[in-house]
Amino acid sequence: MHDPKVDWCYRTEPDPGLNGRQLDWPRGKVLGGSSSLNGLLYVRGQPEDYDRWRQMGSPGWGWDDVLPLFKRSEKQERGADEYHGDDGPLCVSNMRLQRPICDAWIAAAQTMGYPFNPDYNGATQEGVGHFQLTADRGRRCSSAVAFLNPARARPNLTVLTHAQTEKVLIEDGRATGVRYRDISGALKTVSARAEVILSAGAIGSPQILMCSGVGEAAQLRSHGIEVQKDLFGVGKNLQDHLQARLVFKCKEPTLNDEVRSLYGKARIALKYALFRAGPMTMAASLATGFVRTGDHVATPDIQFHIQPWSADSPGTGVHPFSAFTVSVCQLRPESRGEIRLAAPDIGVYPKIHPNYLATQTDCRTLVDGVNIARRIARTAPLAGKIAQAFRPSDDLAMDDYDGTLNWARDNSTSIYHPVGTCKMGSGADAVVDARLRVHGINGLRVADCSIMPEIVSGNTNAPAIMIGEKASDLVLEDRRSGPTRKTPVSRKMTSRPLDNAKEQAVEDDH
Repeated sequence: MHDPKVDWCYRTEPDPGLNGRQLDWPRGKVLGGSSSLNGLLYVRGQPEDYDRWRQMGSPGWGWDDVLPLFKRSEKQERGADEYHGDDGPLCVSNMRLQRPICDAWIAAAQTMGYPFNPDYNGATQEGVGHFQLTADRGRRCSSAVAFLNPARARPNLTVLTHAQTEKVLIEDGRATGVRYRDISGALKTVSARAEVILSAGAIGSPQILMCSGVGEAAQLRSHGIEVQKDLFGVGKNLQDHLQARLVFKCKEPTLNDEVRSLYGKARIALKYALFRAGPMTMAASLATGFVRTGDHVATPDIQFHIQPWSADSPGTGVHPFSAFTVSVCQLRPESRGEIRLAAPDIGVYPKIHPNYLATQTDCRTLVDGVNIARRIARTAPLAGKIAQAFRPSDDLAMDDYDGTLNWARDNSTSIYHPVGTCKMGSGADAVVDARLRVHGINGLRVADCSIMPEIVSGNTNAPAIMIGEKASDLVLEDRRSGPTRKTPVSRKMTSRPLDNAKEQAVEDDH
């Protein structure tokens, strides 16, 4: 994270819900996208999330529809069962690391009545336990490793790196190709004989659509962009998971201590080199919990991420003392933000307005989650391992709602799960239909987390991969039945400079 060679390094606009603070929003600028720099956590969400999508006007996206897609992609270390597959390309494994402080947190949570759950991707999500991660014997299994690398030798695949999409080319209401800028700065085009599929994420996909003339007409015209299709919802419906990160100083060493010395780093490196084990195999968090803040909700509305280390922010150096972190995340925020163009040029980052903590429910849920985390920290056996609460300190009373909310506004950060900006559905604010086709534009689909009508109850990498599985089925079904080939644009994909230089044709089956 935060390396511009592989991270887009987006930054939000000042957000009123965070007392005017701006947040970094890392996004993967590398093959595999954000799955190549994320925290490795494999979380599907709740069945109710997908049933809700179906009920909102997206047939074919209910839990019974998507569970086979999750299973198809998965190579689960635990083996196949009713909820898991073991012969897919995406390696999903158990943690190869344990730390006493995380085990103590799980035990304290159980003492408070939260059940132990060995598989939150199984029959039920609710409970506490250990994370599953997208890794294979201690190595990251990104979407590029799982899906792209095995396909690289196919004759109908061409991968262009160091090339940025400028816009989708649209003629007479149909996507005919893509214009992009290569590493030399030259503008080139690729023509599509069947369709264009946009998978640039919850920030990139709406920006590209708007720069292509698809979006809210008034906004496009204000930037001098010719309107191809007035779609109000492009860039709207932005959702993200906000995390409040509590830090507790410990009476015993944590990972903070292990990585602060050359000897400790050498031990970690040696353990990884010899056994593919130890801290270098660790995901962003070790332990987790999915809990309900009260009987007023039917399913968990809070997720905990337990980390045997602490830092001022993820991706920076650890604190110079023994400590661990409890991240509190509201699973289904009501607040909605927006992506807006800053300029008609794709090279100018859009304005990101997350609109965090804009509803009473979101504020109350986060405060309740913080207080649950503080109560667990005061419960044996965890309480005996804590020297003091560091952030927030015990000076902040748990019954001080306003003070706790203000602390959260001053200290919370993104957990990097932006979704929803090309909403799937049939309403006035929908951008794509249930087959991921952009409303009003033939031959154009979107396939990434931007299509989520509502954010899922958990980390978003596993659902993003499921969306890719679903998209592949839809593309093949439509190609066989023929609707995307009504007016083929060309018999080949072509890549050519815009100065009418000699074309270079690339054969392609799609």
